Amino acid sequence: MSSVLRPPSSGKDPSIAVHYRPISTHLAITPPVSVVIPAMNEAENLPYVFKTLPDWIHEVVLVDGNSTDDTVEVARSLWPGVKVVEQHGKGKGDALITGFEACSGDIIVMVDADGSADGNEIVSYVSALVSGADFAKGSRFANGGGTDDMTFIRKLGNWALCTIVNRKFGARYTDLCYGYNAFWRHCLDKIDLDCTGFEVETLMNIRVVKAGLKVQEIPSHEYLRIHGMSNLRAVRDGLRVLRVILGERSNRRDLRRRRRHVRLLNTGPGDVS
Repeated sequence: MSSVLRPPSSGKDPSIAVHYRPISTHLAITPPVSVVIPAMNEAENLPYVFKTLPDWIHEVVLVDGNSTDDTVEVARSLWPGVKVVEQHGKGKGDALITGFEACSGDIIVMVDADGSADGNEIVSYVSALVSGADFAKGSRFANGGGTDDMTFIRKLGNWALCTIVNRKFGARYTDLCYGYNAFWRHCLDKIDLDCTGFEVETLMNIRVVKAGLKVQEIPSHEYLRIHGMSNLRAVRDGLRVLRVILGERSNRRDLRRRRRHVRLLNTGPGDVS
């Protein structure tokens, strides 16, 4: 849904119309929003995914990982304007990178295709971005969030990995390995994604901190996968996440050096000891 409203008087030509997208009773935005959905053999789950997507979304980009079922046909029947992109590589990270490149919106939202994410939450992510955040990071463990799909071992592993990232990179995350996120398109130029697997979310979370981008966590509820089996393997993928964390160089020392340099520049010559 879109609407054409005239902007308030601000010295500009009042005859120029600005296109707004009403996304709630209190908020209307001008930036187009793209939703990226990586999917492989998710035909049975897509009806649940698309049912919750807001109709004010600019575009839906479905990245098809060489599905052998009716994933593409179902997506086109549910959202006639869906942009289908074929994935030539393998892995969730590769699928997301492929989807990001195909997006035309200023805001990009990542949504899983297994029915675990509620599309109605997108308004909270977009609201955070238009209010000043660069990266809106979903969290199942922030106040108001939750999960129906994590075993005790996975929760423990997520907590341990999150703690390492917070200490090594100076972050304040409550969740690390979660795929429901949104960000301004310009962030892609600063985080330079280069991994192919499930560890892609962790890499994004680390690099947005290293880039000095403003992050806001969004409480999110993760539901059970509706049909099929997940390709996630806790131990295997946990080790891949750990390798990504250990392989990323902390720039906390560089940040402190830059802050000290700025303080020196703002200090008068007579004040320097």
